[in-house]
Amino acid sequence: MSVGGEQLSRAIGTELEGLREAGTYKHANVLRSPQGPVVEMEGRGEVLVLSSNNYLGLAARPEVVEAGIEGLRRYGAGTASVRFICGTFEPHLELERELADFSGTEASLTYVSCWNANEAAIPSLTDETTVILSDALNHASIIDAIRLSRPARKVIYRHSSMDELREGLESCDAGQRKLVITDGVFSMEGDLAKLPDIIELARAHEAVVLVDDSHGTGVMGDTGRGVAEHFGLLGEVDVITGTLGKALGGAAGGYVAASEEVCDALFQRSRPHLFSNALPATVACSALEAVRVLRREPQLVERLHTITARFREQLREIGYAPLDGEGAIIPIIVGETAFAIEMSQRLLDEGVFVTGFGFPVVPEGTARIRVQMSAALEDEHLDRALEAFERVGKQLGVV
Repeated sequence: MSVGGEQLSRAIGTELEGLREAGTYKHANVLRSPQGPVVEMEGRGEVLVLSSNNYLGLAARPEVVEAGIEGLRRYGAGTASVRFICGTFEPHLELERELADFSGTEASLTYVSCWNANEAAIPSLTDETTVILSDALNHASIIDAIRLSRPARKVIYRHSSMDELREGLESCDAGQRKLVITDGVFSMEGDLAKLPDIIELARAHEAVVLVDDSHGTGVMGDTGRGVAEHFGLLGEVDVITGTLGKALGGAAGGYVAASEEVCDALFQRSRPHLFSNALPATVACSALEAVRVLRREPQLVERLHTITARFREQLREIGYAPLDGEGAIIPIIVGETAFAIEMSQRLLDEGVFVTGFGFPVVPEGTARIRVQMSAALEDEHLDRALEAFERVGKQLGVV
């Protein structure tokens, strides 16, 4: 290692030691079984999972797994290059047609993650005249994508403040492209974008609306088609980005759903598409089957809604104060980052795997335990989890 490399390692090592001393160092828990309501965790045995984005329980669903295996057998590990150079596989096109129909748009285009999808869509839709208007609590991938976009101007409006969004839109000059960007379900708060108001304002000011519905897809709406369906606005959002790594199979991958012209333009010039391999065939095939399972079994979404409402209410009965919300995310604010991590460790000692989040993921002083529900959870799982929350809450003086 060079002298410069040694100096870099020492400096970073000091930073890491500071995280350990502060009690905010993150550890990865190793799973020895498929993702599900109950998993086998290295060193701990069987634990109950309340920290996964596996909202519909499809990550280990037999037909989803088998579709991925068959995709691997038929198409191999991957395209071995980007799609316009060496071709694309049929399941990519099938998946994109299915996602477009599911999203209420003309077309869609897949990427290796929703992070990539946001970094593809936002810069590609931004020109030198564009004003980007973004909710202050949007996901980090949106924040980074805006940094890459170099718009004429950006307006960061206070979380869900329609007054500030209106003021931002009114401040734009005639002829400027206006791009309003919001999460559908905010991942750390669990609340929904005020989509009806956003669309009304956007129409009045001839603005484009982009919604990252990663935590709404498969979760919101009667049939899981997302926040737009929830508000009766399916087909009214100009651009939707989403993930295949949460409710839709839980593997990886993301997509942009929009008009034919927008998706074609992204195929032609978005850098994450031009310079990254396509989705592995096994992921494309398993995600396609996951969408089809959701289409066949909308009762999964109903089950998810029912148990989420029940769990939130029973947490309140114990003495917790979870944030209100309609998604499958139930955040419980506990204060400082080290305390949130300690609480998550106490819960894990009780056999409940749930994650504590703190700074810099959320602002200082607002660290939280983020409970995430899954349609695969049984009533007995919920009872076990609530008993653990009550014991730990009393130990730590939270309830």
